[in-house]
Amino acid sequence: MQLPIPRGRLTPNRSLSDLTWLRVGGPAEYLFQPVDHADLTEFLADLPQEVAVFPMGVGSNLIVRDGGIRGVVIRLGRGFNYISVDGDLVRCGAAVLDSHVARKAADSGLDLTFLRTIPGAIGGALKMNAGCYGSYFADAFVSARGVNRAGAPVTYTPENLGFGYRSCDLPDDFVITEVTLRSLGLGSPVALHQKMADQLAKRDETQPTKDRTAGSTFRNPAGFSSTGRADDRQNLKAWKVIDDAGCRGLELGGAQMSPKHPNFLINTGSASAKDLEALGELVRKKVYDKSGLTLEWEVMMVGDPLCDQ
Repeated sequence: MQLPIPRGRLTPNRSLSDLTWLRVGGPAEYLFQPVDHADLTEFLADLPQEVAVFPMGVGSNLIVRDGGIRGVVIRLGRGFNYISVDGDLVRCGAAVLDSHVARKAADSGLDLTFLRTIPGAIGGALKMNAGCYGSYFADAFVSARGVNRAGAPVTYTPENLGFGYRSCDLPDDFVITEVTLRSLGLGSPVALHQKMADQLAKRDETQPTKDRTAGSTFRNPAGFSSTGRADDRQNLKAWKVIDDAGCRGLELGGAQMSPKHPNFLINTGSASAKDLEALGELVRKKVYDKSGLTLEWEVMMVGDPLCDQ
């Protein structure tokens, strides 16, 4: 297909496995890495409308199927990796890691500490309405800028974004370029950094942070996260119903449900995307058979399977 020539890097048949935390998946038909906002806008405006577009973050919450992704995968880089603080507002490029935003905010006495243990970049955290310790992305969200499939700039606010549990109403082909957040509170930098250190220690104690995972695999059947809340309860958490169904440590091919935290899907070293997806579906079946609950994937799966699968 005939594609526009951007100033940034446009790579055909680019393997995506090294760009995802699970280290699996086939190639992108094309991978586009724009230099800046103008480069992105011009490319999308000139790209034939029949060509599919998939915005990709740092691949922390993603399974790319073994057959890869048709069309153009857009991955933002250095030109979208900035943070600025103005009063209680934090403005950041969509490619900035969540953990960096939390630390930068804390340096200024602003509390966005809930972002510290969330894997991935700010664009993905917005798309998934990520959250933990009783706070959601929606709680801090002020606005987002980006580019639609036609190459036109669009701004979103809380009123038109439709936040839900691990979701929002952004179109799948909308490329987020910048997000503005408001601090959830104030504190001394020392105290905020200590709070984050305590959160990290707790995470490392309970989650398989040394393994190849994509974070939490399934959404909580309760429809919300109660971690960190005074009324925190376990009975309708994904890890608990998976454990009750006997799936802790369950293996299929090179994929495994973590023995340490059964809601984490692990690539033990030789897994294919097919292994990971098949194990997840097996877990969903076992949980349904045991409890009647239907687990919903939190990890996003994109692309095509191989023809022989």
